[in-house]
Amino acid sequence: MLFTIMLAAALSSPVEQRIVTAVDRRNDEGLALLERVVNINSGTMNLEGVRKVGEVFRAGLDALGFKTRWVDGAPFKRAGHLIGEHPGPGTHILLIGHLDTVFEVDSPFQKFERLSTTEARGPGIIDMKGGDVIIIQALKALKEAGALDHMHVTVVMTGDEESVGEPMDVSRRPLRDAAKAADVALGFEDGAGDPTQAVIARRGFTGWTLRVTGKSGHSSQIFTENIGAGAIYEAARILNGFYERLSKEPLLSFNPGAIVGGTSVEFDAEQSRGTAFGKTNVVAEHAVVSGDLRTISHEQREMARKTMMEVASAHLPRTSADLTFEDSYPPMPPSDGNKRLLAIYDQASRDVGAGPVAATDPRFAGAADIAFAADLVDMAIDGIGLMGRDDHSPRETADLTTLPSQTKRAAIVMYRLAQTGA
Repeated sequence: MLFTIMLAAALSSPVEQRIVTAVDRRNDEGLALLERVVNINSGTMNLEGVRKVGEVFRAGLDALGFKTRWVDGAPFKRAGHLIGEHPGPGTHILLIGHLDTVFEVDSPFQKFERLSTTEARGPGIIDMKGGDVIIIQALKALKEAGALDHMHVTVVMTGDEESVGEPMDVSRRPLRDAAKAADVALGFEDGAGDPTQAVIARRGFTGWTLRVTGKSGHSSQIFTENIGAGAIYEAARILNGFYERLSKEPLLSFNPGAIVGGTSVEFDAEQSRGTAFGKTNVVAEHAVVSGDLRTISHEQREMARKTMMEVASAHLPRTSADLTFEDSYPPMPPSDGNKRLLAIYDQASRDVGAGPVAATDPRFAGAADIAFAADLVDMAIDGIGLMGRDDHSPRETADLTTLPSQTKRAAIVMYRLAQTGA
């Protein structure tokens, strides 16, 4: 489906004026909802807590006429997902949020705290319960303005974004199925925490593990024909090869986050920790390196993997290496469709008086659920949730002044998108 960018004068439509008025009138209600859900612990592995937060948002969607359901997370060892569907004509809009946070039940950071008239602190307040509240409040404003009844909207709030359930193809199937049926995806993460930016590209995440084996022996014999170079030298050669071949590639990063090597090695990949035993007078027999690979496109990911495999296969004498990859979040390239959607969002922001919006540098946009939907829709944007700072830390703080402005922008964009579809 092709879309045209609407560049109308600021809120010339009476419906848009009613939407903005409704957002302002309901702002205190939105703040109360935010405090309520932040005060429910929903660390990813607190399955009951995630479901409780889901129940709150489900009630909000039910009241708006959505047909809601809960996807049981037992098959992927998580709480599950909330899905709400509102059939209608025209452009099918997918709204993406998540219910879980990084703060589990044993975290000392548990409650909403009002710091001032413009700021509040709390676990998951911007990542991303604030974004979920914006979804609900924007839909309420559309309903009050008489627009929602004529819109086709699906809401997916996952329960495991911070720690995706396995197998991943099962845990992300409901989101991808929703994306396959949609035309546009809007993600309500906090992004860069800057209301002058939105995310149209995210780098994907792939984990990798390098296991190197050498021939052990007395250190005096290293580099001889019989003993060779040893495992640690081979691991160092490979890592340096990665650096020399790939470090200049734009928007590509590859980081060896942990390394152990010696005569014997134990490495726990799940916990990313290990132990090694070795002596200065013994050539290392084993080395293990664990790292990540972040790429802006599927093509870049495949190129990087191929290059890394080539480097790893050119062994030093008497060594061998096994390099394995585990794909996690897919990349979200900055497509032309995403750029068009940013232009629509930018115009809506200007029209509600919130100023211009530019694209976030992909290096500062981490992995998020929208990456699982972006390749299935015509246009996608993310990072349009509640703004603030210090997410994933006990200092996670929301800029409450952005609750109404972000809600207005989202609601106007949704309304304008709905008008473009046939």
